Amino acid sequence: MPSLFEQIGGKGGRIDRLANRLIWKFAGPRRALETDAPLVSFTFDDVPDSALHEGAAILERHGVRGTFYIAGGLAGQVEPERVLIGPEGCRELAERGHEVGCHTFSHRRVRDMPRAELAGDLDRNAAYLAGTGIVAPPVNFAFPYNAAWPPARSEFRRRFRSCRGAGEAINRGRVDPLMLQAVEIRQPEEEARALTGWIDEVARTPGWLVFFTHDIAARPTQYGCTPQTFDRLVAHAVARGCAVLPVDRALDRLGW
Repeated sequence: MPSLFEQIGGKGGRIDRLANRLIWKFAGPRRALETDAPLVSFTFDDVPDSALHEGAAILERHGVRGTFYIAGGLAGQVEPERVLIGPEGCRELAERGHEVGCHTFSHRRVRDMPRAELAGDLDRNAAYLAGTGIVAPPVNFAFPYNAAWPPARSEFRRRFRSCRGAGEAINRGRVDPLMLQAVEIRQPEEEARALTGWIDEVARTPGWLVFFTHDIAARPTQYGCTPQTFDRLVAHAVARGCAVLPVDRALDRLGW
């Protein structure tokens, strides 16, 4: 069976990118993003164990917290380059003050699931997280493969405060909460280290910069970075006076 990483790209990837562009251009309603302070959120998808043991620990050393988007169907899955956390890891993240969000249960593209199936999948993930001992149900969502789908928006609007895609942009002006844009922290390592430039940009002109990544390891996958690089990014955001907040607390700060 191909790994999650090997399932990305090809014709399906082109469809996903087109759907995302259509939503960013035409979908709404949008909310006015008004902030005097630059906001930065660090988020993790799938949540490999290194995101828990290294990523969460780095955030905590700087006195801040992040958002970890969980797909319950991946719990404990072992892949050649990573192991996904299980219920104990989810509970530990919540106990340490991090936000646990939803990433579907099955980690399938949203467009591959009819609405009734999608609703059942989201219910299943909520039940999985409740079973880990997390009291608060997830209120924020990240699309698997960053692949949104316009017909599914009403289902997400009913359940979540926000949904996160990709987009490689800072959220400013009038923003669709169901399609937050984000910047990926990934290989090559030189490019990951250079992402401090995004932090400088949001510090100059405040908005909401959302980062996303996967593993934080000495030998990261192509979708992760090293602990040194992640620490550099978090430290730079704090030093530049950014409010580093989990997604849910950033939404509270914005009054959304």
